[in-house]
Amino acid sequence: MSGLGGRRPPARPQLGWRDRFRALQLVPRYLVSLWQTSPWLTVLEILLRLLVALAPVAVLAVGKLIIDAVVAWLRSGAAVPAVHGWMLPGHIGALLLTELALALAMEWLSRSISLVDGLLVDRYNDRTSLRLMQHAARLDLADFEDAGIQDRLDRARRQVAGRSNLLSTLAGQLQNAITMLSFAVGVAVYSPWLLVLIAVSLLPTLAGELHFGALAYQNDFEWTPQQRELDYVRMLGASGQAAKEIKSFGLNPFLIERYRRLAGEKFRLNRELAWRRTGWRMIYATLGTLGYYLAYAWIVWRTLHGHLGLGDLSFLAASFHRLQSLMQAQLTAFSQVAGQALYLKDLFSFFELQPKIISPTQPRPFPQPIREGFRFERVGLRYPGSSQWALRDLDLQIGAGEVIALVGENGAGKTTLVKLLARLYVPEEGRILLDGHDLADYDLDDLRAHIGIIFQDYMRYHFTAADNIAVGRIQDRDDRAKIQLAAQQGLADAVIEGLEGGYEQMLGKLFREGVELSGGQWQKIAIARAYIRQAQLLILDEPTSALDARAEAEVFQRFKALTQGRSAVIISHRFSTVRIADRIIVLQRGKVLESGSHDELMSCGGHYAELFELQAAGYR
Repeated sequence: MSGLGGRRPPARPQLGWRDRFRALQLVPRYLVSLWQTSPWLTVLEILLRLLVALAPVAVLAVGKLIIDAVVAWLRSGAAVPAVHGWMLPGHIGALLLTELALALAMEWLSRSISLVDGLLVDRYNDRTSLRLMQHAARLDLADFEDAGIQDRLDRARRQVAGRSNLLSTLAGQLQNAITMLSFAVGVAVYSPWLLVLIAVSLLPTLAGELHFGALAYQNDFEWTPQQRELDYVRMLGASGQAAKEIKSFGLNPFLIERYRRLAGEKFRLNRELAWRRTGWRMIYATLGTLGYYLAYAWIVWRTLHGHLGLGDLSFLAASFHRLQSLMQAQLTAFSQVAGQALYLKDLFSFFELQPKIISPTQPRPFPQPIREGFRFERVGLRYPGSSQWALRDLDLQIGAGEVIALVGENGAGKTTLVKLLARLYVPEEGRILLDGHDLADYDLDDLRAHIGIIFQDYMRYHFTAADNIAVGRIQDRDDRAKIQLAAQQGLADAVIEGLEGGYEQMLGKLFREGVELSGGQWQKIAIARAYIRQAQLLILDEPTSALDARAEAEVFQRFKALTQGRSAVIISHRFSTVRIADRIIVLQRGKVLESGSHDELMSCGGHYAELFELQAAGYR
């Protein structure tokens, strides 16, 4: 079974009976989270279920009294009251009205339970989704670039909605348990061994449901990478953003066939399990039915021999049938809870992931302004799961107020260096200093608040034009003057003025009335996003790759002026761009190969001069 990029699926979890029952320990944790979601809805749920649980046995008890009263009346030979020809004896009529009131109360309570269930589940799903977002925000960038952790996040995300019926199952179990207890007391008055017969006949059902519930979880766990691929292919096939390329390359048949193959594999896996589960369920149901009719025959035999009355027969037969059905439902529900508890493990285990990059307990205040700058001392980094060094023995100084440019071939370590500056990663070897102190000594949020980064793969938010800029400093979202100034600095003001809705124009085609921009226009919006941050260190990773030559020249003329007194890092493959830098750093295989101004590096005739001449030759 091939996955995206040839990934191997995760090891299939081996779940013994102890593991399945141990997963039930997560149910109290789930109940606590429900209580924290809404205490008053949780209490109301319990009270309503309690009332509904006691109603069935009350209805049967009243029904028994009605039958006994009718039989007694008929045996007494008394005449039925003849008022309008349809009136019943007073006490029988009162019993019927009582049963009617109980039936109506059950209906009203059941509707109320559905209402409370829905409200509580919606609140729980919303709260848990927010917790997922909040916890994901705390995790390291490396976690989001790890396929295994992405699988865990995907399973956790699916469990939010997938476990919505667990509330109804657990509450139904509580309700049924109370009802069962009341029926069991009634049955035990006549014959306790009937309870034993029910239990013995239903034990195979419990074992079977637990077994197949674990198999279903194992299948879902093993299929997580393929499920993500399935979702990705489905998204691509209906994506407006990818539509141009998919149509141009004629990829639709390929995507459709890939989806059909993956969906077919999943269907066959589920179908095999469903056939086996259904076959065994039929066997278990047969055993349960045989047990019921054996008990039913005994009750009828006792009635025929005068040991039980007709009211007793009605009450016992109905009680026994309801008790068996409830026990069957309880065992099935228990197995479902045990199965869903396995999925809860995926949800709660994601919350147990902890970031490795955290702020110190007593952080240093960020220097304002930066006085010495940043210094890399023999810094080395390997990405998780890789044996190759992205950077190794890197020594580098970025002075206060200095504009440097990073150049080098793909894979030389330019973007990795930027990630280290923002502490999106931490060095495996060496250290990075800011004004003589390790970056780890500073508060993480404070550090990042003073660094403005626009990566080459910047986000195109399907927000308004104003919000697309404001995300660079979201606390200034309501400050239109700052947003407009940043737009002017990033040359995005002309783009926005050309939009029908101006700064309130929705960008992108995801939502109604959205407008798609060109690549260069999006890039100007992204540059404005960096300027609104007013950061002490500004980093632009290939900031003008989608701009024409005239726009690029204007952007960097303005960039040079706007970064006066602030440090800046430019990553670019265009040598016309990097010439504006105070110093150019040439990286090769994760190390500094050359360093100097454009003129100095050209006079040396080294690697930079070679690359410059190669690029310049294309313009001659």
